[in-house]
Amino acid sequence: AGVSSIVGTAWAFAALKEAGEVVTWGDADYGGDSSAVADRLVAGVSSVVGNAGAFAALKEPGEVVTWGVARYGGDSSAVA
Repeated sequence: AGVSSIVGTAWAFAALKEAGEVVTWGDADYGGDSSAVADRLVAGVSSVVGNAGAFAALKEPGEVVTWGVARYGGDSSAVA
């Protein structure tokens, strides 16, 4: 309950809840496991997008959180 949108990669899904929390499931390598960034996805997320293998979440005020396959953009540490 309380889900405002769902996006996917090739093998995983991410649900954005109305309170700004993101919940993920599916293949761990393709973004289904967001535990490495889970502390940054518990609140304040305004949108989530996915491609073939990674997700990016936009937080307020403008922070970007990524996870999933690094070559698909799951590791944004070089630009964060």
